[in-house]
Amino acid sequence: MNAKTNDEIKVLGDEAANLAPLGKHLIIDAAGKSLGRIASEAAKALMGKTTPDYTPHILSNVHVKIVNAGKISMRDKKRTAKTYQTYSGYPGGRKLEGFSNLSKRRGAGEPIRRAVRRMLPRNSFLKPRLKNLEITE
Repeated sequence: MNAKTNDEIKVLGDEAANLAPLGKHLIIDAAGKSLGRIASEAAKALMGKTTPDYTPHILSNVHVKIVNAGKISMRDKKRTAKTYQTYSGYPGGRKLEGFSNLSKRRGAGEPIRRAVRRMLPRNSFLKPRLKNLEITE
């Protein structure tokens, strides 16, 4: 596991200064990991399941930072075949976009952000939890 907790932040130096002062921080190195493993690790942390004081009905104050988002491990076939779908609600409003096009258009962190979002529960804590997620390339 390449995650770093508060005790290991001192080693990172400049990155530690950019983190919020309160709460627990988790830094995940995405280099060489698959998209799903990164997203599931981040989703568990954002829900607070990695802390000993986990309570389902209370928002946890865990900040997750994912570094090296552009270096995720993915086979070439999946890079071209993976598609993301959005629907506007109107007839003919379905749009499909490939992984590589999405990464070029919105940055390498957007596929990770979408994967983490879909692994979190759809309740009133979804938006505050996603605000505690930071992805850097």
